[in-house]
Amino acid sequence: MLTRPDVTAGVRPFNNLLRRLNDADYGLVEPHLVFVDAQPNDLLYNPGDDVEIVHFPCGPSLVSYMVPNEDGRDVETILIGREGAVGGIVSQGFLPAYTRITVKFAGPFVRLPVGRLDAAKLKSRSLNNIFARYADCMLAQIFQSTACNAIHSIEQRTAKWIISAMERTDGEDIVPLTHEQLATLLGVGRSYTSRVIQTFRMEGTLETRRGSILVRDRNTLRNRSCRCNEAVKAHFDEVLRGVYPDPEVGN
Repeated sequence: MLTRPDVTAGVRPFNNLLRRLNDADYGLVEPHLVFVDAQPNDLLYNPGDDVEIVHFPCGPSLVSYMVPNEDGRDVETILIGREGAVGGIVSQGFLPAYTRITVKFAGPFVRLPVGRLDAAKLKSRSLNNIFARYADCMLAQIFQSTACNAIHSIEQRTAKWIISAMERTDGEDIVPLTHEQLATLLGVGRSYTSRVIQTFRMEGTLETRRGSILVRDRNTLRNRSCRCNEAVKAHFDEVLRGVYPDPEVGN
């Protein structure tokens, strides 16, 4: 990651969780925020690492949680974009990371020391409440992902992940996902993913380009998807209205 100049005073980063804070609460953390530029596959945490920094994805930046398995494969569980943050969200003090957390899509991030966030929580009940609510939303994502992996087909899950990525890249039709990355998201071999993508291509739903996927028919893709994204959105809307990315309103 490359460090950039500190956050400009009065201009909030393009992270919906930070923008959800009231002015007083944002003022508690603003002096300690630092911009960085991240590249795909940049490592934020390995299992067992001390969690000392909270990372806020901004704009189209995207992070994935990956759980290592005994066979050497990493299985991705959830994606986090500008709706949230990773690292030290609910902990009081430094704790070890459980998963591997990596950058999926390049872009700007804002970093905040966990100690600074914890100190701000102690000063403000409303700020503490916002992060507790976000932790609840993140847990809902994990629960939904577990259920999705258990009951939905590879085709449904493929469509879901592509739509989820689109929502976090301002609704762009080109999603920077490779077959290999999709296979990791799905927890299956690359050959399975390639067959599903080929089916979608033959239907005219999408095209593949070097290192990316071009969505040709969003409605068909949504119809082929499970409804897990909608369930997570509904929970976000009830618990933290306006935080989950909505390309239609540009947040």
